[in-house]
Amino acid sequence: MTTLGHPEKTDSLDESSSVSDVPLRIKFKRPDKTARHIMQILDKEAVEEVREQREIPDIQPGYIVQLKVVVPENKRRLSTLKGIVIARRNAGLHTTFRMRRMVAGVGVESVFPLYSPNIKEMKVIDKRKVRRAKLYYLRDRMNALK
Repeated sequence: MTTLGHPEKTDSLDESSSVSDVPLRIKFKRPDKTARHIMQILDKEAVEEVREQREIPDIQPGYIVQLKVVVPENKRRLSTLKGIVIARRNAGLHTTFRMRRMVAGVGVESVFPLYSPNIKEMKVIDKRKVRRAKLYYLRDRMNALK
């Protein structure tokens, strides 16, 4: 008698060697939780890799920041944006912050990924003391930067 995959093997082999050739199967009780755990590990590694490449300051709501961002239409040109951070969403590699600035007297909000390669430089200019995590009330104020 031969095995299906290996015709040269016969019954002359003892039982202990055939058992050791079979790899042990790891049984997970909840594969969805295991996959989520692996994704969290990969996410942390990706964040650490980006932090090693460039300096990313700790940006919190209430901080006035200055960004140098690559313009998508023209990759060589850098645009400088200055505004106040009104919200932050922590999601590992997909962490974003919402910045509000005044352009020609009109308030403009932009959402930026914190670990985006399009952001070349981030500088914290001023730190304002705030009591809330989301500063959406600044939308009603005319000029929050002054």
